[in-house]
Amino acid sequence: MTDSYMYAALVLHKAGKKIDEAGLTSVVKAAGVDVDQVKVKALASALSEINIDEALKNAATMAVAAAPAAAAPAAAKTEDKAKVEEKKEEEALAGLASLFG
Repeated sequence: MTDSYMYAALVLHKAGKKIDEAGLTSVVKAAGVDVDQVKVKALASALSEINIDEALKNAATMAVAAAPAAAAPAAAKTEDKAKVEEKKEEEALAGLASLFG
């Protein structure tokens, strides 16, 4: 339910509107959600001190930075598997070479 308030704030921000109690209340009501004025007031107050564009940019940067770190173990497993297969090929070639002398 709290997500509704954050989404409302993002909608207002994207529309270039001021993120205040009235705007948040309007968007949440329009979404068909019962409005909790305490949450609206708290969010409006908290966001009044935040540069939302900067916060979104930082969040996106952190997400992009986290993606390669999450992919690294999978890449390492793929490399290990390739090395094992390469070693098997070398052993097989060595075995064939011993047949011919």
